Amino acid sequence: MGRDSEYIRHGTFSLAAGIDLVTGEIIGSVEDRHRSREFVDFLKMLDDCYDPELRIQVVLDNHSAHTSKETRSYLETVPNRFEFVFTPKHGSWLNIIESFFAKMSKSFCGISASNPSKS
Repeated sequence: MGRDSEYIRHGTFSLAAGIDLVTGEIIGSVEDRHRSREFVDFLKMLDDCYDPELRIQVVLDNHSAHTSKETRSYLETVPNRFEFVFTPKHGSWLNIIESFFAKMSKSFCGISASNPSKS
């Protein structure tokens, strides 16, 4: 769908998140846009969270930001730090963080300003 220069994503944000399978901690970032720049910033945040000696494995969908020139350039600055595993197309349900997003969506759908007790 084409958008003109005045297009604004009213109330829409991009959520990048990962789950540490050892601790269960969710590491996330909320951004206005969903580009390579934001993805690289998320990788830098992950890099800061873990011991420099550890290799970070990341399960990803097939979004273009995950394989972009900007992302590849960043990965070259931290060789062997990240290992990407891509889910099959239309297989986002295989990514455990997608299950977390689904649960969060279902939980928040029942909450409204008129009935905050519904959760």
